[in-house]
Amino acid sequence: MSSNPYAAPRAEVSDFEAVQEYQEIRMWSASGRIGRLRYLAYSTGAWLLVGALAGFLAAVLDPSLAMIVAAAAYIAALVFGVLTGIQRSHDMGWSGWTVLLTIIPFVGFIWIFKRGSAGANDYGGPPPPNTTGVKILGLVLPVVFGVGLLAAIAIPGYVDYQKRAAGYEQSQ
Repeated sequence: MSSNPYAAPRAEVSDFEAVQEYQEIRMWSASGRIGRLRYLAYSTGAWLLVGALAGFLAAVLDPSLAMIVAAAAYIAALVFGVLTGIQRSHDMGWSGWTVLLTIIPFVGFIWIFKRGSAGANDYGGPPPPNTTGVKILGLVLPVVFGVGLLAAIAIPGYVDYQKRAAGYEQSQ
């Protein structure tokens, strides 16, 4: 088989900019990057898990032992929260030390609402796309917050309505 000397050259070449290599997710590490939805999902999941564990332990174990185990679980969740905050800082191109700013009220919302840097930065490649589980768990906190806010407004209004209706019936 002879090749055509006038044919266009063929090579297995890809555009360097088009190649997107995602960084592996490391749960208990301060290195790497995670996106804002994954940060919200992991934080929510960790606190829900620890809260459920503490409730279960309080129901099953001796109260003093349950308190010790629950305190250890809360410390582990706090460490996990700091590590995920550091990874989220890296995604925005910031040093991990900026996670200390989350102590200031309302400043922590930056970690949820600020978009991460596109492509690779000094802390690694971009985080992988979010899975369905991450999307669902990431939306649990905003949905619970919204339902709680709606209940905080609606329940007192309904109680007031019941009191006024009862007063109206008595006057009839």
